[in-house]
Amino acid sequence: MKNIHPKYYRCEVKCNCGETFVTRSTVPEIKVEICSACHPFFTGTQKIVDTAGRVEKFRKKYGKVQSAKTTEAS
Repeated sequence: MKNIHPKYYRCEVKCNCGETFVTRSTVPEIKVEICSACHPFFTGTQKIVDTAGRVEKFRKKYGKVQSAKTTEAS
């Protein structure tokens, strides 16, 4: 049972923000949407990533619930 482990590569991770870094993995390249260079937790800034209007859809759906709660509390 020799050679049962996958090949281990020097892997380049590429983010949508343009940042790249090198690690090791079983695949030679990884593409990510958010990394530590652009994630709000690490940068301290808030940035909303809207994928196909999902944020507006969420606000439209739950905005009514929030406004109903505020009028109920008054």
